[in-house]
Amino acid sequence: MRFALVNPRWHFEGSIYFGCPAPHLPLELGYAKALLESRGEEAVIFDCHLENYEHGDLRSRLTHFSPDFTVVTTAPTYLFWRCAPPELRVPQQALEAIRDVAGTVIGIGPHASTTPRPALEKLRADAVFRGEPEELLPSLTGSWDDIAGLCFHRNGEAVVNGPPHYADMTKLPALFWSRETIAAHHHHHHRFDATPEGPGAEVEASRGCPYKCTFCAKENFRNQYRRRPLEVVLAEIDQLIGQGVEYVYFVDEIFLPWKELLRELAIRPIKIGLQTRIDLWNEETLSLLAAAHCVSIEAGVESITAAGRDLLQKGCRLETSELTSRLIFAKKLIPFVQANLIALEGDDAEETEKWRQGLANHGVWANKPVPLFAYPGSPDYTRRWGAADDQAWERAHSAYLNEWDKFSDIQDQKPLSLVQLETH
Repeated sequence: MRFALVNPRWHFEGSIYFGCPAPHLPLELGYAKALLESRGEEAVIFDCHLENYEHGDLRSRLTHFSPDFTVVTTAPTYLFWRCAPPELRVPQQALEAIRDVAGTVIGIGPHASTTPRPALEKLRADAVFRGEPEELLPSLTGSWDDIAGLCFHRNGEAVVNGPPHYADMTKLPALFWSRETIAAHHHHHHRFDATPEGPGAEVEASRGCPYKCTFCAKENFRNQYRRRPLEVVLAEIDQLIGQGVEYVYFVDEIFLPWKELLRELAIRPIKIGLQTRIDLWNEETLSLLAAAHCVSIEAGVESITAAGRDLLQKGCRLETSELTSRLIFAKKLIPFVQANLIALEGDDAEETEKWRQGLANHGVWANKPVPLFAYPGSPDYTRRWGAADDQAWERAHSAYLNEWDKFSDIQDQKPLSLVQLETH
């Protein structure tokens, strides 16, 4: 069987999404390709975003390939599954261009993981997966009745085969990208210390998060914290180094101190960036991180008050002064350190600005607090409206637009409604 694995050509005009618009390696499609091929299937990744071709060109390529199955992701790579564009506009546009040459259409991503029936209908797909699909895609060639997390039509009704699937990280292979793919990957995600001289890449060391912060959309996928085997991660990184990659960004929801990995990275000619919580690190582990050639940290602080952090259920045991000291210590060792803040009603704006400026005096950048989008699948959404139903994305998006008149520094200040964004 032939599988076309499609990363659409992403664009975000009118969206509330303010993640990075640059192309990133589609890790979920990379794993899927490797596992499909290991089972004797033919699989090709069609990366419209990285290779910069339109969906009309995708149609021509699929016509030539003649797939039995076409898999389309609804978010721009695993890096953004937990903060995806709420709208399904781009995958809808891709599918409208290719539907009659796509074979059986399969949707994967956060939308299907949280609200499978609306995703199935909006994409006009034959099936969508809840959760992490890589291991399960080969099963599509057989009976669908027992495939975990699959949502599809049976006798005119959408059925869902149980809860989202969680991948066994020990079974996901090291990813080996083509030299052409790596050569085209010019972007160094969240790197600000120097102008890139060689390609960048993204790697996953772990998946999921052990914490339960209210703002994180992880209840229905990528919830359980799991590490990939150390030797597999290193094999993947060594391959990238051999292809000229000079910087790797770890897409992990939360990069926890992993001393063995950091010591191995320290003896390799590669720079790294990551996202984490600064309260999980101390001077010893931050020194190891610096020795591992880390040049970029994005650290979730969220609120300058203990009450604010408790409201978000961060489980942070440090006082604000200790968080501040740790950020400043990190900046002494690592070129770029960022502290993330969320807009909370109880946080004093003047005190927050004073804290931001104090960090800036030490070279640490803290963003202006950004509004909180109650992602379906997050504890914040559940607290406000209960379990996500078929109108969850519309409800959360409408509330966001109604409750806020200013958004992030880099976000479109005139976002459109979800109905305007999506193709109907």
